[in-house]
Amino acid sequence: MSLRIKKGNDPKGILDSVEKLSGVTLSACLQCKRCSGGCPSATDSGSSPAEIIKALQLGAGDEILDRDIVWTCLSCATCFSRCPVQINMGAVMDALRILAVKKGLARPEGNMPLMNRLLLETVRRFGRTYDLGALAFYKAGTSSYTKDLEKFPSLLTKGKIALLPPRGADKKLVRRIFKNSAKAGEY
Repeated sequence: MSLRIKKGNDPKGILDSVEKLSGVTLSACLQCKRCSGGCPSATDSGSSPAEIIKALQLGAGDEILDRDIVWTCLSCATCFSRCPVQINMGAVMDALRILAVKKGLARPEGNMPLMNRLLLETVRRFGRTYDLGALAFYKAGTSSYTKDLEKFPSLLTKGKIALLPPRGADKKLVRRIFKNSAKAGEY
């Protein structure tokens, strides 16, 4: 299923915001659709990376902010690795998520916005992602304390999750980055 794109009434607004937040120049897209061929989220969401870019270019950004792919994108970088002009769709999708949250379009039925916020919070606190910390806060925030609990010992013994927060990051630098982002209205 592909996205039907109609020329929107926001010729530059959302496109400019996405480019500013992501640092990606979307006009560089050749519309070759290589990105879409390997996108694992495109099948389930009904939208492809190339369609997202085209819709933004046509001023239909408001329609895109309400699409499933904004929240189901895995940021796996398959599209980025296939793109001949190296458009970073992960950064574009992050920008779209930020804009969707600001416009109140976060998906209430999904917990992806909560998980994104919690992972960023662990980076702010510890200087790096702390999966167990984010997971604990996520479980508390969704009241799903015991769901998937049987998987925890396996994750722990295989070294997939650490009990203690990571060390070695320059926490002061990371906190300064978050502080500057907050001043700019990005976090």
